[in-house]
Order: sequence, then C-alpha cells, then structure tokens
Amino acid sequence: MTESTTFCPVPIEQQPINEYQELAQSWFFSWVKLPKWQFARKLTWVASASLFVCAPISAASFPPEETFLTFFICSLLGASLFVGFILIRLYLGWKYIADRLKKTKIVYEESSWYDGQVWEKPLEFYRRDQLIFQYQVQPLLQKLKKSLISLLIIMVIGILIVWLIS
Repeated sequence: MTESTTFCPVPIEQQPINEYQELAQSWFFSWVKLPKWQFARKLTWVASASLFVCAPISAASFPPEETFLTFFICSLLGASLFVGFILIRLYLGWKYIADRLKKTKIVYEESSWYDGQVWEKPLEFYRRDQLIFQYQVQPLLQKLKKSLISLLIIMVIGILIVWLIS
C-alpha cells in the first residue's frame, strides 16, 4: 500500500470498520451475533418481561376468568410488539453499518454538524469493507429479516385466532 491510499481523513470513530466493531461488541447489538437458540432466548426474555405490562392491559379488556384464551393471546400479541420493536431497532442499527460499508464514499464530520466532508474510499478499503459486509453483516441482516417475518406470521395467526373465537 502506498501512503496516499492508506491515509484516511475520516475520524477513527466514524470509519465504517470501527463503527462495525463498536456495534458488534455492544451489549445490545451483539445479540444478533449469538447462535440461533441463544438469540431466541434473549427475545423470549424480552417477551416474558413485556408480559408484565401487557397482561394487565389485556385483563382490563378481556377478563381472564371469562375469556381466558382471548386474554392470553392478546397478552402475547402485546408482548410480541415489544419483541418487534427490539428486532426493528437491531435491524436499523445493522442496516446503517451495512450501508456505510457498501458505499464507495463516506460522509463524515470533522468537528461538528455543519462541516460535513466526503471521502472516497481507496480500492483496498472498499474491498475490505465489502468483505466485512458480505460475510459478517449481511448474514445478520438476513437473520433479523427472518426473525421479523416469523414474528409477523405468529402475530397474524394470533390475530386470526382471536378474530375467529370472538
């Protein structure tokens, strides 16, 4: 590598590779990197905790002693909304990094919001970022998409069951 291609004017914390590493090591966003069952367990904990909020709300609308199945499914649907919000937040965070890795030009700020600059990645930086995107980030985005679709299917089935029994 020559000196002209290795110089990067982008501040270290705004470089896509460093943003990726920071996100991958963060407590919340690293959930997606867990094996499938451990990731599902984290989402199950979120759903279980959100049941403490959703169950009383469902009980106010559907008394458990009269319509237990409707109460139960509505509580689960409410809890699944929280899981959906978590999945969407995870997806948006990883999608931001994916977009930064895929682009040939990086928009960055040197000191504050009003001095935005654009830097074109040298070919070796671009290729490195493409490999990280393709082999590290894209599988995570696919995992999140599948999780969101699965959750949506489960929610639609729950809604249909409630509609059919009402």
